Formats: sequence, C-alpha cells, structure tokens
Amino acid sequence: MTYQQLTATWPTFSQNILQFMRELSLDKLMLACDHAALRVNSTHAAQQLQHEFAKHGTIISNNMINGRPILIIELTCPMQLGHMVIDCVELPFPGDKIYSEEGWEHIELVLNSTAQTCETLRQELLTLLPNLQAIFAGDTEIDVKMSSPKGDKERLANPTIAFKKAGLCIKVHPHSIKAIIASER
Repeated sequence: MTYQQLTATWPTFSQNILQFMRELSLDKLMLACDHAALRVNSTHAAQQLQHEFAKHGTIISNNMINGRPILIIELTCPMQLGHMVIDCVELPFPGDKIYSEEGWEHIELVLNSTAQTCETLRQELLTLLPNLQAIFAGDTEIDVKMSSPKGDKERLANPTIAFKKAGLCIKVHPHSIKAIIASER
C-alpha cells in the first residue's frame, strides 16, 4: 500500500461512503468530517505510509490507543468528500486483526453535542434522524458498534457510534480529532 495507491482509490471509496451516508440520512445533518482512517496489516506498511504521508502533511499526534500507536497526520492539501473538506488522516499501526483489504477503512463525522456517553449520543442521533431506529434495533444489514476509545492522555470523553456495512464504516462522535489532541496537552 502506497500513498499513490491511496490517492488512486480515494474517488471510489469516497463515492461509496457518500452513498452510505445518504442511506443513513447522515447527509441531511451537514456534519463535518474531521478525518479519514486507513487500515494496514503490517508494521512495515504503516512505517512506509508514515514516511510517505510526512511528505504531504505533518504528524500532529502519535498516541497509544488500545495498546497500539495511532498517528494523526494533518494534510498540507486536504481531501474532498462531497461538500466536506478532510484535513486529517488517521494511520493506525496494526493490532491483532488482519484485514481482508488494506487501504481506506472509515470516516469520522462530528455531531455538535455534549454527549458524555454512547447512549446519550444515540438518543441525540435518534432525535435528529428517527429513521435510524431500525438500524439501532438490529433490523437491517447495517451493524452498529458503540465505544468510547481513549488515548493515554485524552481528557475529553468522545463516545463513538460506528455504522458498518459491506466493508464501509462511518463513525459519529461529538468532538473533532483536533479537539481531542488539544485535550492531551
């Protein structure tokens, strides 16, 4: 996996993600996309991408999350996702899981919220988008995972709801990645 390969696959990935956003009705909320995330299966691939992305941005965070390094790279030239501008990429070093495909894995959207828990965030989303009830109830082919990942130094609660379908994932949380990084200082 190289930077050029990621650049070449971005248009297809972004079109698929935008379609998934429409299916969830998340496009109606006009949320900001604070970053896109990659998946790699080897430390060598992660190190190679770290080196290549250093030519196209600045590492603004190198934090241990769930026992593995996760880098956040602020891009010099942001990527487009529909009307949204994405200025950060998340590059997690591999953990125990092996992915069937390396490359773009998910995007993360910021819902302006003061939610401290996943349940509160879920209720806020349901108030805004009642159509998500069937998805939360497990009545569709879309999987939902709620979690509260936290870096070693983070001080902000950032409950996260992930919607997954057919190899695509969209996560929704109340704080941007840059706000989380700022909370570490």
